[in-house]
Amino acid sequence: MQDTASTVAVLATGGTIAGTAASATDNIGYSAAQLGVQALLDAVPALAGQPLVTEQVAQLDSKDMSHEVWAALAQRVAHHLAQPDIAGVVITHGTDTLEETAYLLQRLLAPAKPVVLTAAMRPATSLLRDGPQNLLDAVALARESGARGVMAVLAGTVHSALDVRKLHSYRLDAFGSGDAGPLAYVEEGRVRRLRDWPAGEPLGLDRIARGEWPWVEIVTSHAGARPEAVRALVAAGVRGLVVAGTGNGTLHHALQDALLAAQAAGVSVLRCTRCLAGPVLTTPAERLPSAGTLTPAQARIELMLRLMGGA
Repeated sequence: MQDTASTVAVLATGGTIAGTAASATDNIGYSAAQLGVQALLDAVPALAGQPLVTEQVAQLDSKDMSHEVWAALAQRVAHHLAQPDIAGVVITHGTDTLEETAYLLQRLLAPAKPVVLTAAMRPATSLLRDGPQNLLDAVALARESGARGVMAVLAGTVHSALDVRKLHSYRLDAFGSGDAGPLAYVEEGRVRRLRDWPAGEPLGLDRIARGEWPWVEIVTSHAGARPEAVRALVAAGVRGLVVAGTGNGTLHHALQDALLAAQAAGVSVLRCTRCLAGPVLTTPAERLPSAGTLTPAQARIELMLRLMGGA
C-alpha cells in the first residue's frame, strides 16, 4: 500500500539558524538560538498551510551540545517517526556539531523514514540569510517518497549522516561528504538522488537509556607531540581515546607509545586521520585499530556507543 503520510515533524534545537544580531550586515557577531521554531517557519512563506507539527526540543548554540540533549532529541525523533501520519522529521540545528548529531541518530535509529538535519551559516537577521531556503529544502526532503535514514541538507546539497562533515568555517556551502560525495540535491523543491539512502541496523535507544555516556576524548598527532596529555587522561579515568593521526593515521612515536600503553591498561583506542578525506588503511602489523573512513568526531561517537554496548 502506498504511503500517503504527508505531515512533517519539525524539531528545533537552536543554532545559528535561530540566531539574531543587532545589524543585518553582521554575520559573525550574533547570538545563536534566540528564535523559536514557529519564528523559523514564519520566515518561510512557502511552508504556510503545509501539514507540520513542531516541537522545541532544545535552545542552544550547537557548540554546547550535550549528551543529555542528544538523548532527549533521539527519544523525540523516535516518538514522531512512530506516528503513522508522519512522513519524516526535520531537525533545525547548529552547524558546529551537526555532523555528530546526525551520525549518532543514524546509528541509534537507522530510520525507515527520512530524518533531515538542516542549519544555517548566517543568522536569521542577516541580509542574505540561508536558513529559510535550507528549511524549505529539508521539509521537501522529509516528504520524499521512499527516502529513509538520517541526512543533512544545506545549500541545496544532501549529505548522508554517515559521511557529512563541516569543511569551511564561514562559507554558505560549508559541508561535504568526503570521498563518498553528496547523496542528493534539492532543486526547486525536487530531490535528485545520486546514491542509496543511508542504511544500517539500528542500535536502539536502549543503548543510551541509562544515561551513562562513557568518557571518550580526541587527541591529535602533530610534530613534537608529547605523551603527557594521554597519560593525564588515562589517570583521570578516560574510557576511550580517538587519535587524529597524520596522513594514513600515522602517529608521532611518543604519542603512539602512550596510546599503546593506554590500550594495554584497558582504554579503548581508535585511530583516524586529521585529513579532510580518505580512510585509514591498515596492515596486519598495526596495533591500534583503525576507524576506517570515520572522522575523529564520528569515531568518538562510535567508540562511545561501542563502550555502552560492552565492547
